[in-house]
Amino acid sequence: MTISLLDARRCWHTAINPLHSAVYFSPDLGKEFAGLGITDPVAVNLAHRSAAMGAVGAGAVTATFYNYRHELVARHLPAVWQTITPEQALAARLRAVDSTLRRLLGQEAVESPELAETADLAMRATEGCTRHARTLYAAHADLPVPEEPHLRLWHATTLLREHRGDGHLAALLLAGLDPVEALVSHTATGRGMSPKWLKAIRGWEQSDLDAAAERLRARGILDADGELTDEGKAVREALEADTDRLDAAPYEHLGAAGLARLAELGGGFVMRAIGAGAFPGDLLGKA
Repeated sequence: MTISLLDARRCWHTAINPLHSAVYFSPDLGKEFAGLGITDPVAVNLAHRSAAMGAVGAGAVTATFYNYRHELVARHLPAVWQTITPEQALAARLRAVDSTLRRLLGQEAVESPELAETADLAMRATEGCTRHARTLYAAHADLPVPEEPHLRLWHATTLLREHRGDGHLAALLLAGLDPVEALVSHTATGRGMSPKWLKAIRGWEQSDLDAAAERLRARGILDADGELTDEGKAVREALEADTDRLDAAPYEHLGAAGLARLAELGGGFVMRAIGAGAFPGDLLGKA
Protein backbone atom coordinates (compact mmCIF):
# COMPACT_ATOMS: atom_id res chain seq x y z
CA MET A 1 0.00 0.00 0.00
CA THR A 2 1.41 3.41 -1.02
CA ILE A 3 1.87 5.85 1.82
CA SER A 4 0.45 9.36 1.86
CA LEU A 5 3.22 11.96 1.95
CA LEU A 6 0.90 14.22 3.94
CA ASP A 7 0.44 11.46 6.51
CA ALA A 8 4.23 11.09 6.69
CA ARG A 9 4.58 14.84 7.21
CA ARG A 10 1.97 14.86 9.96
CA CYS A 11 3.67 11.94 11.68
CA TRP A 12 7.00 13.75 11.59
CA HIS A 13 5.50 16.94 13.02
CA THR A 14 3.32 15.37 15.70
CA ALA A 15 5.04 12.12 16.69
CA ILE A 16 8.72 12.33 15.76
CA ASN A 17 10.27 15.79 15.84
CA PRO A 18 8.79 16.86 19.20
CA LEU A 19 10.21 13.78 20.94
CA HIS A 20 13.63 14.61 19.56
CA SER A 21 13.56 18.36 20.21
CA ALA A 22 12.18 18.18 23.77
CA VAL A 23 15.74 17.73 25.02
CA TYR A 24 16.73 21.14 23.60
CA PHE A 25 14.57 22.84 26.22
CA SER A 26 15.25 20.46 29.08
CA PRO A 27 16.95 21.82 32.20
CA ASP A 28 18.64 18.43 32.43
CA LEU A 29 20.72 19.25 29.35
CA GLY A 30 22.07 22.43 30.91
CA LYS A 31 22.89 20.62 34.15
CA GLU A 32 24.82 17.89 32.36
CA PHE A 33 26.91 20.38 30.39
CA ALA A 34 27.44 22.65 33.39
CA GLY A 35 29.06 19.69 35.09
CA LEU A 36 31.56 19.65 32.23
CA GLY A 37 32.25 23.39 32.44
CA ILE A 38 29.90 24.60 29.67
CA THR A 39 27.28 26.98 31.05
CA ASP A 40 26.35 29.26 28.14
CA PRO A 41 23.02 27.97 26.72
CA VAL A 42 24.07 28.77 23.15
CA ALA A 43 27.34 26.89 23.57
CA VAL A 44 25.40 23.93 24.97
CA ASN A 45 23.02 23.98 22.01
CA LEU A 46 25.77 24.17 19.41
CA ALA A 47 27.94 21.55 21.11
CA HIS A 48 25.31 18.87 21.59
CA ARG A 49 23.82 19.35 18.12
CA SER A 50 27.13 19.33 16.26
CA ALA A 51 29.08 16.78 18.33
CA ALA A 52 28.16 13.86 16.09
CA MET A 53 30.26 15.52 13.34
CA GLY A 54 33.32 15.67 15.60
CA ALA A 55 35.27 18.77 16.66
CA VAL A 56 34.27 20.80 13.62
CA GLY A 57 34.58 24.55 13.38
CA ALA A 58 32.08 27.33 12.84
CA GLY A 59 32.00 27.10 9.05
CA ALA A 60 30.85 23.50 8.94
CA VAL A 61 28.20 24.09 11.60
CA THR A 62 26.84 27.25 9.98
CA ALA A 63 26.54 25.35 6.70
CA THR A 64 24.79 22.31 8.13
CA PHE A 65 22.52 24.23 10.53
CA TYR A 66 21.61 26.74 7.76
CA ASN A 67 19.72 29.36 9.78
CA TYR A 68 22.09 30.23 12.63
CA ARG A 69 23.95 33.53 12.50
CA HIS A 70 27.54 32.68 11.64
CA GLU A 71 28.97 35.18 14.13
CA LEU A 72 27.04 33.47 16.92
CA VAL A 73 28.39 30.06 15.91
CA ALA A 74 31.94 31.38 15.61
CA ARG A 75 31.72 32.83 19.12
CA HIS A 76 31.52 29.30 20.53
CA LEU A 77 33.03 26.95 17.96
CA PRO A 78 35.61 25.53 17.83
CA ALA A 79 36.43 27.06 21.24
CA VAL A 80 34.00 24.78 23.08
CA TRP A 81 36.11 21.78 22.06
CA GLN A 82 38.96 23.12 24.17
CA THR A 83 36.80 22.48 27.23
CA ILE A 84 35.06 19.22 26.31
CA THR A 85 35.36 16.60 23.60
CA PRO A 86 32.57 15.67 21.17
CA GLU A 87 32.41 12.28 22.88
CA GLN A 88 31.79 13.94 26.24
CA ALA A 89 29.11 16.14 24.67
CA LEU A 90 27.32 13.13 23.18
CA ALA A 91 27.45 11.24 26.47
CA ALA A 92 26.13 14.27 28.38
CA ARG A 93 23.30 14.64 25.87
CA LEU A 94 22.29 11.00 26.21
CA ARG A 95 22.24 11.29 30.00
CA ALA A 96 20.01 14.34 29.62
CA VAL A 97 17.72 12.45 27.23
CA ASP A 98 17.40 9.65 29.77
CA SER A 99 16.41 11.92 32.65
CA THR A 100 14.23 14.15 30.45
CA LEU A 101 12.13 11.34 29.01
CA ARG A 102 11.75 9.66 32.38
CA ARG A 103 10.52 12.96 33.84
CA LEU A 104 8.22 13.96 30.96
CA LEU A 105 6.73 10.55 30.19
CA GLY A 106 6.88 8.89 33.58
CA GLN A 107 8.55 5.65 34.54
CA GLU A 108 5.53 3.50 33.68
CA ALA A 109 5.42 4.84 30.12
CA VAL A 110 9.18 4.51 29.71
CA GLU A 111 8.98 0.84 30.64
CA SER A 112 5.79 0.14 28.66
CA PRO A 113 5.55 -2.28 25.72
CA GLU A 114 3.98 0.55 23.71
CA LEU A 115 7.13 2.64 24.00
CA ALA A 116 9.28 -0.32 22.97
CA GLU A 117 6.98 -0.85 19.98
CA THR A 118 7.27 2.82 19.05
CA ALA A 119 11.05 2.58 19.20
CA ASP A 120 11.02 -0.50 16.98
CA LEU A 121 8.76 1.20 14.42
CA ALA A 122 10.88 4.35 14.35
CA MET A 123 14.10 2.35 14.01
CA ARG A 124 12.55 0.33 11.18
CA ALA A 125 11.74 3.58 9.38
CA THR A 126 15.37 4.69 9.64
CA GLU A 127 16.38 1.67 7.57
CA GLY A 128 15.02 3.57 4.57
CA CYS A 129 17.14 6.68 5.17
CA THR A 130 20.04 7.57 2.88
CA ARG A 131 23.34 9.25 3.71
CA HIS A 132 24.26 11.11 0.52
CA ALA A 133 24.05 14.91 0.86
CA ARG A 134 22.63 14.53 4.39
CA THR A 135 25.43 15.66 6.69
CA LEU A 136 23.70 15.72 10.06
CA TYR A 137 21.77 12.52 9.43
CA ALA A 138 24.89 10.67 8.26
CA ALA A 139 26.90 11.84 11.27
CA HIS A 140 24.21 10.64 13.68
CA ALA A 141 23.78 7.38 11.77
CA ASP A 142 27.38 6.54 12.69
CA LEU A 143 26.56 6.67 16.41
CA PRO A 144 25.78 3.45 18.31
CA VAL A 145 22.11 2.61 18.83
CA PRO A 146 21.23 2.65 22.55
CA GLU A 147 19.79 -0.53 24.02
CA GLU A 148 17.16 0.92 26.36
CA PRO A 149 13.87 1.42 24.47
CA HIS A 150 13.32 5.08 25.41
CA LEU A 151 16.88 5.98 24.39
CA ARG A 152 16.56 3.92 21.23
CA LEU A 153 13.35 5.80 20.43
CA TRP A 154 15.06 9.14 20.92
CA HIS A 155 17.96 8.03 18.73
CA ALA A 156 15.53 6.97 16.00
CA THR A 157 13.62 10.24 16.15
CA THR A 158 16.94 12.08 15.90
CA LEU A 159 17.86 10.17 12.74
CA LEU A 160 14.44 10.83 11.21
CA ARG A 161 14.55 14.46 12.27
CA GLU A 162 17.95 15.12 10.75
CA HIS A 163 17.11 13.14 7.59
CA ARG A 164 14.13 15.37 6.91
CA GLY A 165 16.04 18.45 8.01
CA ASP A 166 18.92 17.85 5.62
CA GLY A 167 16.46 17.45 2.74
CA HIS A 168 14.63 20.58 3.84
CA LEU A 169 17.82 22.61 3.38
CA ALA A 170 18.00 21.53 -0.25
CA ALA A 171 14.38 22.59 -0.68
CA LEU A 172 15.12 25.98 0.92
CA LEU A 173 17.93 26.58 -1.55
CA LEU A 174 15.66 25.72 -4.46
CA ALA A 175 12.98 28.03 -3.07
CA GLY A 176 15.52 30.87 -2.91
CA LEU A 177 15.02 31.53 0.79
CA ASP A 178 18.12 32.62 2.65
CA PRO A 179 18.55 31.65 6.34
CA VAL A 180 16.68 34.62 7.81
CA GLU A 181 13.98 34.64 5.12
CA ALA A 182 13.37 30.96 5.84
CA LEU A 183 12.90 31.70 9.55
CA VAL A 184 10.72 34.78 9.08
CA SER A 185 8.45 33.14 6.53
CA HIS A 186 8.12 30.08 8.77
CA THR A 187 7.21 32.28 11.73
CA ALA A 188 4.56 33.93 9.55
CA THR A 189 2.84 30.56 9.18
CA GLY A 190 2.24 30.54 12.94
CA ARG A 191 4.13 27.25 13.26
CA GLY A 192 7.67 28.61 13.43
CA MET A 193 9.64 29.94 16.37
CA SER A 194 8.64 33.34 17.73
CA PRO A 195 11.00 36.30 17.15
CA LYS A 196 12.07 36.11 20.80
CA TRP A 197 13.44 32.61 20.29
CA LEU A 198 14.89 33.34 16.86
CA LYS A 199 17.03 36.01 18.47
CA ALA A 200 17.93 33.95 21.54
CA ILE A 201 18.74 30.65 19.82
CA ARG A 202 19.66 31.59 16.27
CA GLY A 203 21.48 34.81 17.11
CA TRP A 204 19.71 37.21 14.76
CA GLU A 205 19.00 40.84 15.66
CA GLN A 206 15.63 42.52 15.17
CA SER A 207 17.19 44.49 12.32
CA ASP A 208 18.04 41.20 10.57
CA LEU A 209 14.46 39.97 10.93
CA ASP A 210 13.07 43.32 9.72
CA ALA A 211 15.36 43.35 6.68
CA ALA A 212 14.36 39.80 5.78
CA ALA A 213 10.68 40.70 6.11
CA GLU A 214 11.23 43.65 3.76
CA ARG A 215 12.85 41.37 1.17
CA LEU A 216 9.94 38.95 1.47
CA ARG A 217 7.46 41.81 0.99
CA ALA A 218 9.33 42.89 -2.13
CA ARG A 219 8.94 39.34 -3.50
CA GLY A 220 5.23 39.28 -2.70
CA ILE A 221 5.61 36.60 -0.02
CA LEU A 222 4.60 38.82 2.92
CA ASP A 223 2.03 41.62 2.98
CA ALA A 224 2.40 45.00 4.69
CA ASP A 225 1.33 43.48 8.03
CA GLY A 226 3.89 40.68 7.88
CA GLU A 227 1.31 38.03 7.02
CA LEU A 228 1.82 35.48 4.26
CA THR A 229 0.19 36.44 1.00
CA ASP A 230 -1.48 33.82 -1.18
CA GLU A 231 1.80 33.61 -3.07
CA GLY A 232 3.68 33.27 0.20
CA LYS A 233 1.42 30.44 1.33
CA ALA A 234 2.04 28.71 -2.00
CA VAL A 235 5.81 29.11 -1.59
CA ARG A 236 5.74 27.60 1.88
CA GLU A 237 3.50 24.73 0.82
CA ALA A 238 5.67 23.98 -2.21
CA LEU A 239 8.68 24.00 0.13
CA GLU A 240 7.04 21.44 2.41
CA ALA A 241 5.93 19.32 -0.55
CA ASP A 242 9.50 19.24 -1.88
CA THR A 243 10.70 18.27 1.59
CA ASP A 244 8.06 15.52 1.74
CA ARG A 245 9.31 14.01 -1.50
CA LEU A 246 12.93 14.14 -0.38
CA ASP A 247 11.98 12.50 2.92
CA ALA A 248 9.59 9.83 1.62
CA ALA A 249 11.97 6.85 1.71
CA PRO A 250 11.90 6.00 5.45
CA TYR A 251 8.10 6.05 5.58
CA GLU A 252 7.71 4.09 2.37
CA HIS A 253 10.05 1.53 3.92
CA LEU A 254 7.88 1.45 7.06
CA GLY A 255 4.66 1.08 5.08
CA ALA A 256 1.23 2.60 5.56
CA ALA A 257 0.21 0.40 8.49
CA GLY A 258 3.50 0.97 10.30
CA LEU A 259 3.30 4.71 9.64
CA ALA A 260 -0.21 4.87 11.10
CA ARG A 261 0.85 2.94 14.17
CA LEU A 262 3.95 5.11 14.68
CA ALA A 263 1.81 8.23 14.41
CA GLU A 264 -0.68 6.85 16.92
CA LEU A 265 1.81 5.70 19.52
CA GLY A 266 4.38 8.46 19.05
CA GLY A 267 1.69 11.12 19.03
CA GLY A 268 0.44 9.87 22.37
CA PHE A 269 3.89 10.12 23.92
CA VAL A 270 4.35 13.60 22.45
CA MET A 271 1.08 14.80 23.98
CA ARG A 272 2.16 13.40 27.34
CA ALA A 273 5.50 15.25 27.06
CA ILE A 274 3.83 18.51 26.06
CA GLY A 275 1.40 18.18 28.95
CA ALA A 276 4.36 17.77 31.29
CA GLY A 277 5.84 21.09 30.10
CA ALA A 278 8.36 19.94 27.52
CA PHE A 279 8.31 23.25 25.62
CA PRO A 280 8.12 26.94 26.56
CA GLY A 281 4.67 28.42 26.10
CA ASP A 282 5.99 31.25 23.93
CA LEU A 283 8.16 29.09 21.67
CA LEU A 284 5.93 29.21 18.58
CA GLY A 285 3.94 32.03 17.01
CA LYS A 286 4.35 35.49 15.57
CA ALA A 287 4.62 37.51 18.79
